[in-house]
Amino acid sequence: MLRRISLVLAMVASLVFAAPVAAITNGAPDNGAHPQVGQLLFYVPDVESSRFDDPGGWFNCTGTLLDATTVLTAGHCTFGVGSDGEETTPTGGSGGNDVWLSFAEVPNYDILPPSSTFTSNAERYAAWTAALEASPEWTRGVATSHPDYSDAAFFLHDLGVVELVAPAPVGGAVQYGTLPTLGQLDALYGVKGQTYTAVGYGLEEKLGGGDTRRVATLKLNNLNGVYGAGKGIAANFSSNARGGTCFGDSGGPVFAGTGTTIVAVTSFGISPQCTNGGYYRVDQPDDLAFLATFGFAP
Repeated sequence: MLRRISLVLAMVASLVFAAPVAAITNGAPDNGAHPQVGQLLFYVPDVESSRFDDPGGWFNCTGTLLDATTVLTAGHCTFGVGSDGEETTPTGGSGGNDVWLSFAEVPNYDILPPSSTFTSNAERYAAWTAALEASPEWTRGVATSHPDYSDAAFFLHDLGVVELVAPAPVGGAVQYGTLPTLGQLDALYGVKGQTYTAVGYGLEEKLGGGDTRRVATLKLNNLNGVYGAGKGIAANFSSNARGGTCFGDSGGPVFAGTGTTIVAVTSFGISPQCTNGGYYRVDQPDDLAFLATFGFAP
């Protein structure tokens, strides 16, 4: 069974900087309420490997369908994705096609032979890509990050898009995610009783569970980032025993109320105890302009 590893997991021990994260912890099973939300599985060929001598690693994120073939996710879930196993980072980090999505409530990883059966990343890549390509559940895509995205300060422009090569098999009646209006979170901030819905796959109890779609209800704490990280472009939503986010599932949507408007995507965490997280706002001018290049408008 694949286990997710954050791209910068080594940074988690430090509480003075943000690390890409985010998954539903506690919360509740989605039970088919958000079939437009799926799990990404992607390969980054130029990250150091703890298992093999040659580099490469597989990672998970979450994304939301904006139409039949376009998925909104976090920028750090799309940057550096491989292109047929080759690096894309030297040429800007976008355009990689080593990303697949499943919209099953419990994605099937049994099709992937255990990593322990391989002697190199190249061998594992060949076997896993063949299995994913043969699966009717998983759909391949092409990843594009926000044009200003940088790994050095990922939370400043942490938005990305995956364009699927074909419509994904999605169960249930699908209502595609919709974009917010400019500054919509500013207008909602302070509205009495306003809630938000986070959806994602991943760690359910800080260090356990995962790979199932879950949902949690959040409240907006502030729009000033988290401990100074992402001030002005990141929002801080509640994360508590009733449901929040944790490590392993960045890119998941935060819907306004129980609707389909995506006001933010899960982006980063500060605390290894999953008590503080930052959510990248989608309602900013540069983000809406980026998404307009794919034909989407608020």
